Amino acid sequence: MKKICFVLLFFLIQNSLWAQEINCKVSIRRDAITNIDQQVFVDMERAISTFINNRKWTTDDYAVHEKIDCTIMFNLRAKLDKTADGYEATMNIQATRPVFNTNYNTSLINFVDKEANFKFNQFSPLVFDDNRVSSSGDAITDNLAATLAYYMYIVLGLDYDSYALNGGNIYYKKAQNVVNNAPEGKGVTGWKAVEGTKNRFWLIEQILNPRFLDFHKYWYTMHRLGFDAYYDKPVEARRNILGGIPTLQKLNRDNPNAILVQFFFNAKSTELLNLLSDMPVADRQQYITQLSQADVTNAQKYQNLSK
Repeated sequence: MKKICFVLLFFLIQNSLWAQEINCKVSIRRDAITNIDQQVFVDMERAISTFINNRKWTTDDYAVHEKIDCTIMFNLRAKLDKTADGYEATMNIQATRPVFNTNYNTSLINFVDKEANFKFNQFSPLVFDDNRVSSSGDAITDNLAATLAYYMYIVLGLDYDSYALNGGNIYYKKAQNVVNNAPEGKGVTGWKAVEGTKNRFWLIEQILNPRFLDFHKYWYTMHRLGFDAYYDKPVEARRNILGGIPTLQKLNRDNPNAILVQFFFNAKSTELLNLLSDMPVADRQQYITQLSQADVTNAQKYQNLSK
């Protein structure tokens, strides 16, 4: 009997060491929502966290130290008109992956989706099926799981892409499948080309578009030959990271207002600023000029490093 218990304990430990891919913390900001039992939001956080963290998103096993750390914050702005338990919401998602030989995590995504409306059924678990994205027949209910699954696949794609050139394509295509079969109904937006230029449709369209192949090359070089190599070869690693900035400059010039370029800088501008700040002022200028042109939103921050 003791032997059987030991074996069971061994397998339980093994499962805890080699398990799901995502370690996500979820929070719900609900200051604008009144006259609602606060337990609803506790259950909402728990349901979303369980959906993300307990689901196997890939066929690979991740050790605990390999898990992708993620935070998601929903900001509930208002109740949806004529929809019980429905909310107008934005969703901020951040995710990082560990850098080799360090205690440092590098950013994969830092993005705010402004069209994340959903309906939450307090006493039902979130359900998602790749083969039937809209499974319940209620679009606004299905939109929560679909949106979460879409971004999990984007995060996984970015993670795999950072270790192997084009290694994330399988997950990008899964995200595209979500878009192609997304819920359609009142209050559901962000999935269609005609609904804007910086939504979920255009993000995955550009990620998979051949026009942006150089993005993937630089993403891989920046992480695998840059951050991961920094401990052993700091000079070469810095060169690999900064040497790809003209690629971003060209992508921005050839594809004005592309969501993918700003999506990159949302995640990476702080790291690039920190990298430049560690260099002598005289060596920064060419990169400051290039970054200011590629990332207009943060141009002043780069210019401040000229002083």
